[in-house]
Amino acid sequence: MKLYENRFPWHLDWNLLRSFIVIVEEGSITAAANALNQTQPTVSGALKRLEDTLGEELILRNAHSFELTKPGQVLYRMVCPIFDTVTELPSALKQANEKVSGHVIICLASHVTSPHLDDALARFADLAPEATFTVSVLESSEVIKRIEQNRASIGVCLLNEATPNISITPMFTEYFGMYCGPLHPLFGRTDLSIDDLAESESVSFQTELNGQPLFSVMQLRNAAKMKSNPRAVSSNLTEIKRLIKCNVGIGALPVHVAATDVSNGELWQLPPYEALPEVDIYMLNNPKRHLNSAEQLLINMLDEVFAPTDGKTIRYL
Repeated sequence: MKLYENRFPWHLDWNLLRSFIVIVEEGSITAAANALNQTQPTVSGALKRLEDTLGEELILRNAHSFELTKPGQVLYRMVCPIFDTVTELPSALKQANEKVSGHVIICLASHVTSPHLDDALARFADLAPEATFTVSVLESSEVIKRIEQNRASIGVCLLNEATPNISITPMFTEYFGMYCGPLHPLFGRTDLSIDDLAESESVSFQTELNGQPLFSVMQLRNAAKMKSNPRAVSSNLTEIKRLIKCNVGIGALPVHVAATDVSNGELWQLPPYEALPEVDIYMLNNPKRHLNSAEQLLINMLDEVFAPTDGKTIRYL
């Protein structure tokens, strides 16, 4: 059957799909109506017509809950790439000229700090002055999801397992040490051993769970016999540093990221100082994405920068 011989796309009102995406991402009919500059009954009616067309209930909703059904989850997963493809059309059609142009969407985890990445972005910005950017800081799981859904050009994050249908490039390895802030009684002491951390309050990243990318950091905290339940949890490195500096608890940070704060007297590294947990950072992109010239250039540059030397990736000690 040829594409135009399938009658379903001709009977479907594609605007209903747009409304559905906004409803899902806004989390309510009311919020979606505000985002679309439409009335609530109009948006609610659009959802009802889409459900009638598909013959499936897509969202379970009442005064206290809003939840996608399994058909709703499948539909959302499938229509997002459709709209991303349509979004890319103007940029793709401009590729007739030879200038590097287009919009680059970068999603990365909060603790990604790499002078090699910064240098590559600086050189790219100089080579492609017409390119524009969107940069979002997300949890690693959300970064992976955006790449799977073809909603971003490049993802930079942690991985705890292979992800099918995604191009994965190792970027660098970072090492996590334990730190306290100026208000902590261990701050500034050089006579410490790991035993001095026993029964201390801690703060942790949300991915310090069994089977998660930062599980080795949790093992370090357990080896120090700190209190089993962290006093505070966050997915954002900046907030973890804030919590440490405010003496909410001892926390783990990438050593190369904490170095400036240590030299400024805002953080103090605690034992152990050797055999620290190693965490790998990866670059992700979707091979099915139709890349504009800016996206293609940046991916090529990053592939070159982070290509293993003598079989070894970059390590930040």
